[in-house]
Amino acid sequence: MNANQLFEKIENSNPIDFGNIFNKSIELFKKIWLQGFIHLLISMVIIIPLIFVMYIPIFAIAGMAGLESNYGDYGYHQEELSIGMTILFVVLVIIISMIASAFQMGIMAHFYRVCKQVDMQLPETTSYFMFFKGKYLGKIFTLAIATFGIALLATLLCYLPIFYVMVPLQLLGVIFAFNPDVSTSDLIKASFKLGNKIWLIAFGLIFISSILAQLVGMILCFVGVFFTASFVYLPVYYMYKDTIGFGNNDKSESWNVIVE
Repeated sequence: MNANQLFEKIENSNPIDFGNIFNKSIELFKKIWLQGFIHLLISMVIIIPLIFVMYIPIFAIAGMAGLESNYGDYGYHQEELSIGMTILFVVLVIIISMIASAFQMGIMAHFYRVCKQVDMQLPETTSYFMFFKGKYLGKIFTLAIATFGIALLATLLCYLPIFYVMVPLQLLGVIFAFNPDVSTSDLIKASFKLGNKIWLIAFGLIFISSILAQLVGMILCFVGVFFTASFVYLPVYYMYKDTIGFGNNDKSESWNVIVE
């Protein structure tokens, strides 16, 4: 599907139904909760070490400050060192946040395709790292940067716009998952175009599913959050399916993309 076809399908899409999508999401979750847990684990295995890397400058500051305090005359030098390390820390946080966001987007995009496979009873022909190959690797990084920039801008505008961009940013991942050949700018345009059209119901579904996933997870001795966290992505999958859809050639074409 090219960008023009994608925009046309969004323009001609039917309204979504809150109850229908929510019920279908619950039924799909019963079949896919384990895959959701596996995808979450894969993300954590990569993201947690990256978080530790971010704190290296802090440890360096503490270590060097300790050395200078032992040898005296540390005030002026320590201040210069602290400023430099703080700048380094901020830059490192931004870079690692981009890497973590890109990795998570790639993993979650694959999860959406697994949702499709289970929902439509299609053969499983893709790997967890299918979006980390070739041109798609660069695309998930550009999408991560764009997402970060949009979220940052919305936050700077007194936080209220973050509620508006929440829906398009959630839709961006699923639109990318099933249209990876569309350009980054067109993917963002499509996510906002669809988000504007279904914003109210989409926001309600995302909000309710997030609360439900957390509450059920906490009831299950808090560890259950790891198993229920993926539930929030299922309404987003059905929003895409019920508006844009997968086309007539779904079974023969869509599962051959990016398999190398």
